[in-house]
Amino acid sequence: MNKFLEAITNVFRIPDLRNRVLFTLGLLAVYRLGAHIPTPGIDATRLEQFFAQNQGTFFGFIDMFSGGMFRRLTVFALGIMPYITASIILQLMTVVVPTLEKLSKEGELGRRKITQWTRYLTVGLAMMQSIGIATTLQSMQGGFVMNPGIGFILMTMISLTTGTAFIMWLGEQITERGIGNGMSLIIFAGIVRGLPSAMEEIYTNVFVTRQWTVLHVGIILLVMIAVVAFIVLVERGERRIPVQYAKRMVGRRMMGGQSTHLPLKVNAGGVIPVIFASSLLAIPQSFMGLELVRNSAWLRGMLTSISHSQPLYFLIYTAGIIFFCFFYISIIFNPNEAADNMRKYGGFIPGIRPGRNTADYMNKILTRITMVGGLYLALLSIIPEIMISGVKLQTLPLVGGFIDNYFPRWLLDGLGVSFYFGGTSLLIVVGVAMDTVNQVEAQLIMRHYEGFTPRAGRIRGRRSAF
Repeated sequence: MNKFLEAITNVFRIPDLRNRVLFTLGLLAVYRLGAHIPTPGIDATRLEQFFAQNQGTFFGFIDMFSGGMFRRLTVFALGIMPYITASIILQLMTVVVPTLEKLSKEGELGRRKITQWTRYLTVGLAMMQSIGIATTLQSMQGGFVMNPGIGFILMTMISLTTGTAFIMWLGEQITERGIGNGMSLIIFAGIVRGLPSAMEEIYTNVFVTRQWTVLHVGIILLVMIAVVAFIVLVERGERRIPVQYAKRMVGRRMMGGQSTHLPLKVNAGGVIPVIFASSLLAIPQSFMGLELVRNSAWLRGMLTSISHSQPLYFLIYTAGIIFFCFFYISIIFNPNEAADNMRKYGGFIPGIRPGRNTADYMNKILTRITMVGGLYLALLSIIPEIMISGVKLQTLPLVGGFIDNYFPRWLLDGLGVSFYFGGTSLLIVVGVAMDTVNQVEAQLIMRHYEGFTPRAGRIRGRRSAF
């Protein structure tokens, strides 16, 4: 603990590092200030009540990434979601569009060009989303818009698009002149802003309303500590494939002969598979309020069966996460290309023939660890869902009555916790914290100071998902 406190003190002893930390905190404060600037023409109270009733829909999913600003429709309501969507779209298009694939291999110049296109696409997506939001609010029955009309639509488009562009600029400034990944830190700040209210809720439930006992609080804290430790363990986990480079003559010098390894991370996709699976399952729930769905027993029953806490929801959710894990890893890592590059530079895996055999060997290892990573993400996302509302196993046919009578109520109905850190949120919070601490420690070691863990060596943060 003394070493950790000394490292924190050293952060503020170094002028450059101190300025970076203060710069980052200042821009994050500006971002949180935007949470209190409402979009003109909106009845924020009624809109917030609507979101409170639709937490499990796609609206609630967007609200989580905006740090609670979407439910009040502030100028930063869209948050960083348009940028994330634009980044994912361009990353996926890199595989199928030759121009983007060529740019991605051109180093710094190509990266800047792709970043510029990401900005343009972000502004375009923000404009379309803001127009859709304004049009939807006008058509909804609830009195959310004070003065409907074309003027309201244009004002909402300008306000929300400008807010998104400003958030994107804040994130880029933090990345360039601050500490950590700016986009990830903005999401981090939006998620952890609910921590004070969560502590207040725990105090109210234990000491005021007495709905919870000390045992309830102890279980919640133990589960959270165990989940955080589990995330840190897996996010630092990797499968190292040994690689040997043969010696060769280059001019009059002997080159090569080195032994190294190829690291394959257990969770290479980060939080992206969870985001994809969550958004796909949240979209159908957004149609529950339509009159067509309410009047159709078949549609209503189908959407209800894949709603939160239903067994089919957990099954599809798990399958979706695993699918997107394999889909994403197939985009960012090509075993055939890696095997060819290894053979070109005289590298080989001991005991494995170069070329096709090497690619098959890496593909087999990648398949196994990706499956483990997918199950890890699914487990991490399902545990908070069970704590919130349980698993409605009593709705299963034939065995539902037996389960309802003999299974524990905490499993079927949950603990009634308004879980402020869900699976997706907790993964982002822990991952971003690890990355930021890793960068701060790198700055300390570069200036000949001891890091946070001098005896254990450098902290290995995970690769940022955004």
